[in-house]
Amino acid sequence: MTDEHLDRMVRDADPYRPEAVRHLDGVAQHLLEEIMSTPTLAPATEEPPPPRPARRGLVSGLAAAGVAAVLLTGFVAATALRPAPPDGRQASPVTPVTASAGPQAVAYSAMVLKAAEQNPRLLIDQPGWKATTVYGFTEKQGTIGFTNGDRQVEMNWYPAEQHQNYYRDRLGVSKPEKVTVDGQPADLFRYSGNDFAVMLRPRDGSFVELRAGGMRRAEFDRMLAAVVRVDVRTWLAALPAEIVTPDRIEERAATVLADVPLPPGFDKAALSELGVNDSYQFGAQVTARVGCGWIEEWLRARKAGDDAAAKRAVDALRSSHKWKVLHDMNEAGDYPEVFWEYADKVADGDRPAGYRSALGCD
Repeated sequence: MTDEHLDRMVRDADPYRPEAVRHLDGVAQHLLEEIMSTPTLAPATEEPPPPRPARRGLVSGLAAAGVAAVLLTGFVAATALRPAPPDGRQASPVTPVTASAGPQAVAYSAMVLKAAEQNPRLLIDQPGWKATTVYGFTEKQGTIGFTNGDRQVEMNWYPAEQHQNYYRDRLGVSKPEKVTVDGQPADLFRYSGNDFAVMLRPRDGSFVELRAGGMRRAEFDRMLAAVVRVDVRTWLAALPAEIVTPDRIEERAATVLADVPLPPGFDKAALSELGVNDSYQFGAQVTARVGCGWIEEWLRARKAGDDAAAKRAVDALRSSHKWKVLHDMNEAGDYPEVFWEYADKVADGDRPAGYRSALGCD
């Protein structure tokens, strides 16, 4: 990765950068209007992603009625600005997403229901907040980011065994202040007058750290007091249409891959393992599997002396400069630039050292 790419990634990683802030409508009001105005539930057609991974699904029957009741009280899926890990590594930037789509009936898979059950499920009982970033949903740690005008909140969860490490690191930020979140004990750390982090105690194998910006203390306290934990289906239903949930993966993948040549043995069905992601992260994960597949095919062909197969891999990777999904993502982050850098290495006949970690093959 070049110094320029690194500089861009550091710049983009600032969650308070002006271009990261957009005025978004509250998901509660948006979903409520859709529920009340749509007589039938039909699949929505969405545009492809922007790196960073989004979708909200409405369940039918009593579950949908329950979601409507929740939204009537102003529930909005919530979370916090990405805090730096204790080892000093720079976290990925928050990527706002804007879009809307009609509701649809959802039969969540056992995998996604289990993942949601095991992960924190926090909503803010305040109007105006909208989920903009989701990833890591099926893993032991993940992120959900939300915005409300120029205010940002992000929730990050980590394995419970990492709590003490993070806690000791935050002691270097400020003296902790005891607070509660949904009746659970937590510690508040103040980075500045309008930048706060709240670390919850471990629960169900993980702990949550909320990071909030753009709010003064009184406003932050009101937001924090409105955070509640909800059941799995209510939480899933609160995710907006931009979030790619498992029920939308096949549809979204077809859009992402429309102009993308697939490497030998590419398994579209395996994309169902991606869980829940915002559209940027979804695009990054899908194109990573494609890119890694072609690089591996190129390495195999070169070793086997299969010039025809090697040329096919080179042509496919070179064509990535025209893939719509990467161009859609490029304004939001640096993943496409990194992808093209490795694609060009292969096209030039250079061994792409480090591609697996750089592209996210693992």
